[in-house]
Amino acid sequence: MRYEVHGTTMQTVAIDLAPGETVYSQTNSMAWMNDAIEMNTHTGGGLWAGIKRSLGGGGLFITEFAAHGREGHIAFAPRFPGAIVVRRLAPGESLICEKRAFLCAETSVTLDIFLRRQLGAGFFGGEGFILQKVTGPGYVFLDLSGEVVERVLAPGEKLLVHAGHVGVHEPTVGFDIQMVRGFRNVLFGGEGLFLATLTGPGRVWLQSMPIVNLAEAIAPYLPLGEKTTSGSIGTAAAIGGLGGILGSILSSGGKDGGTEA
Repeated sequence: MRYEVHGTTMQTVAIDLAPGETVYSQTNSMAWMNDAIEMNTHTGGGLWAGIKRSLGGGGLFITEFAAHGREGHIAFAPRFPGAIVVRRLAPGESLICEKRAFLCAETSVTLDIFLRRQLGAGFFGGEGFILQKVTGPGYVFLDLSGEVVERVLAPGEKLLVHAGHVGVHEPTVGFDIQMVRGFRNVLFGGEGLFLATLTGPGRVWLQSMPIVNLAEAIAPYLPLGEKTTSGSIGTAAAIGGLGGILGSILSSGGKDGGTEA
């Protein structure tokens, strides 16, 4: 298998497959392919496997693309401006990803869900309790929003991040939430009540333009439902503020606990 990532803010990944090689994606990700590629859409391990993927922001079905008879060519494109992160995972190596980050992978890569066990991190960590988890061996292609910044955290090193900007991290990185300090910071800082706390060791990939941030920025300019949309955002913010107090009580600190379903 050979691949090449094209573009800047609207990237695509083009993959050349030798006869017999196969990649898979969640539905509605393929951009173009030649006639040597054959498609096979299924639940990817049964109905329960499809339901779990749906809970993680994916779809009930996956589609396999296999080259038959001669070399196949296929390209995948994200549905939102951003960057494609490519990783070749070793056997048993995993990454924890935000919902909907998975774009495509070799069939040897397992796509599953990851459950956060901490109540505070699950309620107020930006992505909820259910994330995506990919496990090698093989190539995986992940889709993050905006530009991507990669950081390597030393053991015990902490990085405070607006929760929506956390795209992917290694399982060794602890994920918790921390309440913003200072009365004026909470009321007028515009950063919300909580920040995500990432604790090393491990590698993290941060995204510059979370989709929710863009949605909030353009909501007041929508031609219809401006009051309704703005009001909904305001209501969500109020609920988040109330929930923040609960989260600070429930959060136990330390590293993010998680498990595979």
